[in-house]
Amino acid sequence: MRTAAPIRLSSDERSVLATWAHGRRFPLRLVQRARIVQMAADGVLSQDIARELDISRPTVQLWRERFLSLRLEGLEKDAPRPGRIPSLPEKKVRAVIEATLHTTPPTATHWSTRSMAKAHGLSQATIHRIWKQHHLKPHLVKTFKISRDTHFVEKLYDVVGLYLNPPDKSLVLCVDEKSQIQALDRTQPGLPLKKGRCGTMTHDYTRNGTTTLFAALSMLDGKVIGDCMPRHRHQEFIRFLKKIDVEISPELDLHLIVDNYGTHKHPRVKSWLRRHPRFHLHFIPTSSSWLNVVERWFRELTDKRIRRGSFGNVPELIAAIKDYLDSHNQNPRVFVWTASVEHILTKVAKCKEALDSLH
Repeated sequence: MRTAAPIRLSSDERSVLATWAHGRRFPLRLVQRARIVQMAADGVLSQDIARELDISRPTVQLWRERFLSLRLEGLEKDAPRPGRIPSLPEKKVRAVIEATLHTTPPTATHWSTRSMAKAHGLSQATIHRIWKQHHLKPHLVKTFKISRDTHFVEKLYDVVGLYLNPPDKSLVLCVDEKSQIQALDRTQPGLPLKKGRCGTMTHDYTRNGTTTLFAALSMLDGKVIGDCMPRHRHQEFIRFLKKIDVEISPELDLHLIVDNYGTHKHPRVKSWLRRHPRFHLHFIPTSSSWLNVVERWFRELTDKRIRRGSFGNVPELIAAIKDYLDSHNQNPRVFVWTASVEHILTKVAKCKEALDSLH
């Protein structure tokens, strides 16, 4: 009569098996496997273990052998199963992936599931499944821009340093202009939202003038100082600086983060700043608008108040902007900067390395 190979347990293994066998928070299958090994280690025969635990003898033999091969780790995972033989050859899958990554169709800029299915003699659902399994999305593209500012690193340290460690007795303000905001009015009234149908609006519109919003976002409390003006020149920028000067306590130094638009560097602006020494301008690197947090607030303004709005004239547009500004300042949201300079430089370096490898 064949006898199973004996099982000898170390003190640590016996302790773990006892925990599993009597634990109420462990899966039933793990409890059962632990009891099989415990009884086998005590010299109980496989057919007696099967009878005691009300399972089949091959199941007992399977987990005895798994324990002998992999010890405790072998009990925590299910035994491998052969699975169904894939209906699509691996060679065909690799061909689809290679074509997706390195080719384009003759008459298009990117593959679709239909064009790829036709090219490889497969179904559209099969192509979709392959792309989903390998995280391929040829229909999507993201835009990017790497700054070529020769002083990128110095400006980056300056701006991020203000976000993460602002000077004492000072206030950091993210300042920018949202220019040429159009007062658009739809040519026909749209249909309201209802069950089973989204709201509608005509694709065409009439232009009823523009305005420019000057905004300064406080990194301390999230409040925004804003003003709408008809033009976007150094005169208007100086007027906005005066508004900031009036509204913020004179005891605080003001560090303004701005972009490289010519208005901010005009000689008259520089002259005004020399007469008001508590103002300090910090310029972000070129092509790096993501460094100015007020751009994030501009996006919310556009999404929540402007894009779907209908304005018969510029005063209506300005009133809507001021209404949103007042509502925001009643319950302001603080935008917290978390990215360190080292983290940003690492990402920029990886991006440059990826671009260089293509040329």
